[in-house]
Amino acid sequence: MASPIDSKETPAKPSNFLRQVIVRDLEEGTYAQRHWGGTPGDAAHQHAGPLDPAKIRTRFPPEPNGYLHVGHAKSICLNFGLARDYEGVCHMRFDDTNPEKEEQEYVDGILDAVHWLGYGWDANGTSHLYHASGYFDFMYRAAEYLIEAGHAYVDEQTPEAMRANRGDFSKPGVDSPHRSRSIDENLQRFRDMRDGKLADGSAVLRAKIDMASPNINMRDPTIYRIKHAEHHATGDKWCIYPMYTYAHPIEDALENITHSLCTLEFEDQRPFYDWLLDRLAEGGLVNTPHPRQYEFARLNLTYVITSKRKLKQLVDQGHVSGWDDPRMPTIVGLRRRGFTPEAIQLFADRIGVSKADSWIDYSTLEIALRDDLDPKAARAMAVLDPVKLVITNWGEAMGGDDFLDPCSAPVHPHAPERGKREFMCGRELWIERSDYEETPPKGFFRLFPGNKVRLKYGHVIECTGSTQDASGRITEVLAKLVPDTKSGTPGADAIKVKGNISWVGVADGVKAEVRLYDRLFSVPQPDTSEKDYLEELNPHSLKVVTAYVEPSLGKALGDEKFQFERHGYFVADRKDHTPGQGKPVFNRVTGLKDTYGK
Repeated sequence: MASPIDSKETPAKPSNFLRQVIVRDLEEGTYAQRHWGGTPGDAAHQHAGPLDPAKIRTRFPPEPNGYLHVGHAKSICLNFGLARDYEGVCHMRFDDTNPEKEEQEYVDGILDAVHWLGYGWDANGTSHLYHASGYFDFMYRAAEYLIEAGHAYVDEQTPEAMRANRGDFSKPGVDSPHRSRSIDENLQRFRDMRDGKLADGSAVLRAKIDMASPNINMRDPTIYRIKHAEHHATGDKWCIYPMYTYAHPIEDALENITHSLCTLEFEDQRPFYDWLLDRLAEGGLVNTPHPRQYEFARLNLTYVITSKRKLKQLVDQGHVSGWDDPRMPTIVGLRRRGFTPEAIQLFADRIGVSKADSWIDYSTLEIALRDDLDPKAARAMAVLDPVKLVITNWGEAMGGDDFLDPCSAPVHPHAPERGKREFMCGRELWIERSDYEETPPKGFFRLFPGNKVRLKYGHVIECTGSTQDASGRITEVLAKLVPDTKSGTPGADAIKVKGNISWVGVADGVKAEVRLYDRLFSVPQPDTSEKDYLEELNPHSLKVVTAYVEPSLGKALGDEKFQFERHGYFVADRKDHTPGQGKPVFNRVTGLKDTYGK
């Protein structure tokens, strides 16, 4: 039998330490004899089922207390991608153990984001969508087992005393005066906690491990606390709730997870993860071999913050228009900005995973986007800072001032099968204000008095000057048509010009709102200095202009992406753009190349 690494079905992906771990486990058959009962459950439930059809099981376990961001996107691509690549299953699990911060709005947003990124949780005829709150009964049962086995006790010290007695890195902890309680007394007090007889903060259940451990996380960590609060899924059934560090390994074990992938901040928690599952396995409560936790470096992206609390502050204080503001690093924000699922997957593949923290430059994300959009995005001409160009001899040269000359260009220069787009050249056109200089600097080849340029896909013109208002601002650029020079005609090459400018006809151009988005923060590593991160916001992160676009864009659908020639990639705003009605709205996704700070 071929090993997984020799299998023709295994994609040729860049190797990393997580892939090496998975390949090793597959070769050694670490989980090959483990059974799966078809749904999450304890050891007896799993043993009653057949051999697990999934070669590996991973999970994506967000807490539904905010919208997902680009860091979560990396984790989604990693967990779902590894399951896909190694004939496994990735579970979609909500870590909803905190009743006070979680909302259905966030649950719905998370599911939509994962689907949009191209992943699903149905496999082998089963939906693998789970909620940690669905395991509360087992978690309670496991807690009572730990008490009965002498591995947990109820502590009624004050929070301040517990904190003081925990010690620090240079001083071991001190045993709680309640640590030596009898098993029966601990069971009764824990049941009193469950039955609502004790107030919030008056008692906790702690694992009994080692108060002198050099790993402070192993100094009798809290596993249950009292919280008289209604849970969005279980209502008021419970007034005690498990701590995340206790719930997380149990959730993994019940779901038959093989490789539990976490970011580096959970590395110090791994000893407790293993300790807890070892104890529950000894009691026959969870399937074996139990899951293993592996840590990788979280995504640190320049010009971005990913703290949910601080992102929420940006929304609540009106620094951005909402969670889906195109400047936000949230998945809904990236989507509205014009990012594609394929670009984000490509970005995740390119940055890979490692054990070392580092900063990834934001341009890496934009490069992945350009690489994805370049072969896909239809081309179009747009004028973002318009000034009128008047061809003064148009009527004489073309047989009337009102004559409109049809021009065309390919929808995509490398895909002729996609056809052509049509637009009209006339006496009056819109051009970029920066395309005219009264006194040109050295190397300027566009419009200035006496110079000839080509109107892209149209005629050659010769600039004759401009008109200005009382303040000296250019109000019109003037030019003459050079006859018989239209692109695609025999005379097109008769006159050689160095300048080539884009334009939109006044007659058929469409007025549009264009939102020029830039990076939300003005410093590469925001929120890493003593300065308030709000002071590091980029005051120029959004500029709204009235532009003119070629007629094909008047029919653009919401979320449709384009390359505006010369300007970069743009998307029809998925919320405010209404095709064929009123004024279209486009967002700048990214420029044609990285020019930030240059």
